[in-house]
Amino acid sequence: MLAARLYGARDMRIDEVPEPPPPGPGEVQIAVTAVGICGSDLHTYEDGRIGNTTVESPLIMGHEFAGVVVAVGPDAYDGLHELLQPGQRVAVDPATPCWHCEMCEHGHPNLCLNLSFYGLWPHDGALQERFNVTARNCFPIPDALSDADGVLLEPLGVAIHSADLGNLHVTDSAVVLGCGPIGLLTMKMARLAGADPIYAFDRFPWRAEKAKSWGATDAWTLDEGDPVAHINELTNGRGVDVVFEAAWADQSIQQAADMARLGGRLVLIGIPGTDQMTMQHSVARRKGLTIMMVRRMKHVYPRAIHLALSEAAHVDLEDLVSHRMPLQDVGQAFAMNARYEAGVHKVIVEISSSS
Repeated sequence: MLAARLYGARDMRIDEVPEPPPPGPGEVQIAVTAVGICGSDLHTYEDGRIGNTTVESPLIMGHEFAGVVVAVGPDAYDGLHELLQPGQRVAVDPATPCWHCEMCEHGHPNLCLNLSFYGLWPHDGALQERFNVTARNCFPIPDALSDADGVLLEPLGVAIHSADLGNLHVTDSAVVLGCGPIGLLTMKMARLAGADPIYAFDRFPWRAEKAKSWGATDAWTLDEGDPVAHINELTNGRGVDVVFEAAWADQSIQQAADMARLGGRLVLIGIPGTDQMTMQHSVARRKGLTIMMVRRMKHVYPRAIHLALSEAAHVDLEDLVSHRMPLQDVGQAFAMNARYEAGVHKVIVEISSSS
């Protein structure tokens, strides 16, 4: 069968790989239908690493994905403790905690001491035709949701967790820095939580424009002036209650701290390519800021599915999809996304049909 493997920075190849074995206890085998390209994937693609995790051997990437169950092992219970059956469409949480360590026992499986993660070296991900996954990571997709919707439940889950960390209250003011899919979804969650106004900034005009339809009171590009000065003017120097940083580029962390009010909250979602964080200590200290780092999510797929189905919530996940490409063109898909070509929002790699 075919798989896309990363051999090093910007070295993506389509390879023939062995078929997966029959699924073992607590596992299912899926035919992968669709995979999303995430900003964190772009770090690995461009640098051959993300943070302090380096690709030391060919890696099958892909952690935002959906598929169809084609075989089940014994005791293949899904994330809602229902037995999975062949033919079911599922979205898959890529993080597999041990469920036994201190963090798991305290209700923080996203901080598991023994966490494994599909698509993060050394664990292969979903850019392959068939794939064995832990059944507990699977959540059935209702017929009303497309394969692309199923893929985007993962970034939606991150956004839900980010909004939870922001501890939003009705009429809290907010800023979102970075209007990629995670930033847009976080903006939508902030709006649903009652935040108002919500301001947004991005480098690219098409992403700033998209932010306006996804919940921003207003949005600007960075070439329209100093974002910090803009927020200070809008708030008469007070700053905003919560800043969501979903870009992590250049001075975005410092900008986030400068935009927050005294006693404000910073939610840091973005991942820096340099694996370094720079912030003026006196600004954060004198403001008494609460700073929270987003480490994925905690059992939010049921909430994400509810939101994707809700007419009242208006979370149109398909609206984020700008490009769809076959597995054979995955190198072009990554390169296009890494260049931030005009109009790129979410790129979906389509591998097989669920029909």
